[in-house]
Amino acid sequence: MALTGGRAQSVRRKRVSPLTSRESEVLQWVARGKSAWEIGEILRITKRTVDQHVQSSVRKLGAANRIHAVALAIRDRIIEL
Repeated sequence: MALTGGRAQSVRRKRVSPLTSRESEVLQWVARGKSAWEIGEILRITKRTVDQHVQSSVRKLGAANRIHAVALAIRDRIIEL
């Protein structure tokens, strides 16, 4: 029996995230267009720490860069817009 339409949507589940909660939070802010400095100010961490979280997320997701990491995280329902 094939599932179509809304029912197929309800069967899909959020995948288990390979990211820490902080990495996901940082990617969420990246997705909203914030710079590393701005994210650092919002989360009260250094820009360098933000950059490290982004790079770790990129590596864990197998992405080419931060934008690709955001796209993969949205696709895999790790973050939402």
